[in-house]
Amino acid sequence: MERAVVANLYGKGGVLDRVARPEMRVPFLLGLVVFLACIFGILTRPTGFLAAVWPANAILLGLLVRVPKSACWQSWVAAAVGYLAADLLTGATLEKAVLLNAANMVGVAAGYQVYKYLPASSVRLQQPLALLHLAVASAIAASLAGVVGGIANPILFGGGVIPGWIFWSTTELVNYISFLPVILSAPKLEGTLPDFSGLLARLRQEKRAPLILLLISCIAGAVVGGPGAIAFPVPALLWCGVVYPVFPTAILTLCIGVWGLVILSNGLGDSSSLQLDVMTLISIRLGISLVALAPIMLSCVTQSRNALLVRLQYLATHDQLTDVLNRNAFREEVSRSLSLGMDGFALLMVDLDHFKSVNDTYGHAAGDTVLVSFVRRVQGTLRPGSLLGRMGGEEFAIMIPNSQIMDAVAEAEKIRQSVCSEPVAAGDGKLVRVTASLGVVAVEHDNAACLDTLLAEADRLCYQAKERGRNRVEHCGAV
Repeated sequence: MERAVVANLYGKGGVLDRVARPEMRVPFLLGLVVFLACIFGILTRPTGFLAAVWPANAILLGLLVRVPKSACWQSWVAAAVGYLAADLLTGATLEKAVLLNAANMVGVAAGYQVYKYLPASSVRLQQPLALLHLAVASAIAASLAGVVGGIANPILFGGGVIPGWIFWSTTELVNYISFLPVILSAPKLEGTLPDFSGLLARLRQEKRAPLILLLISCIAGAVVGGPGAIAFPVPALLWCGVVYPVFPTAILTLCIGVWGLVILSNGLGDSSSLQLDVMTLISIRLGISLVALAPIMLSCVTQSRNALLVRLQYLATHDQLTDVLNRNAFREEVSRSLSLGMDGFALLMVDLDHFKSVNDTYGHAAGDTVLVSFVRRVQGTLRPGSLLGRMGGEEFAIMIPNSQIMDAVAEAEKIRQSVCSEPVAAGDGKLVRVTASLGVVAVEHDNAACLDTLLAEADRLCYQAKERGRNRVEHCGAV
């Protein structure tokens, strides 16, 4: 008998052997996560009633949505086993475990079906509309779980079908809205866990303030007590939604939601008060779920606005064709770099030779291809910290930091050779040979020459290179 058990566990084709297979690792881990989340929820379950905090369903739904390859039949079976094992190991009867977890599985399956038809931006909470999608998916999942719960209520708790559906649905809705945003907005793990060490130390003083106010609000709510205690953290949560990204905001909102559910299950923090009636519990739980949505929605709107501002800033400072700095942005970046102090620097002005004839002979589309190819070749030769900008037409400027005149001339020669090394494929079998003329001016560390003067001098040297035969580098001594 003992040998048979050992063989079944460790032998080829045994339980552990099957779990070790790559295709079974994800279902096994999913089932384990569900089991642990259920154990946590069961520990919050009042005697003879539903758990105050039940994260398992939201975690399962979030993982299935975030990791599509995990949504296989093996994962669903593993999740069901995790649900049942948690209840059975904590003393539930088989009938009770089956009924409770049938509601759990139905709700998760319904939510998953909703998310299957939503775009990826909604899954990752990257747009304000994603919160509406999350609320709809949560409501559908909670309502269908409540149907099974309503059927189970007379059997398990001796209550009515409709009250069971209402209470079950609201409880599920609160848990989905509290836990699901954290799973959906969590950053991807790129092989290693993110480095959270010293995060608070790196936050600027103004970014610590919302978190400090939130902690003070929670303490005040716990001290004052009463029904209004749940609303104490709301202003601080809204401030967090403005300042923090979606994921940290979702974590803070989850913590406040769990805090609210816990004090709710304890009579709103007043041990001398009477136990709340069912409808009051339902009302306050719905209030908690709506409070949880507001700061996350605000964070989504803020992050979407910030992303739009970043995009607009990029468009305002970069050339749309070549994707390098435009004239004004190049001047501003050079001025900013100079203000930081450098041990000398060089300015290069580069002009493509006979570019007008390229447009006239091959067309403007070919000319655009030549410009893009030129930029890519130049970027491949520049040292880190250099700046490249398009000054207009076929004229470009380069700033090389911490460079003396001979170093700058060598860099310019490398650029010239990379440009003329091979023709540019301009489409339709067209091969366009391109050369460039360059003017170089180097600046000593303590020189206070005007940037406009330096650019004008580099431009003069560039045209001098053209006058002396093109495809060459001209320079003067250090300024």
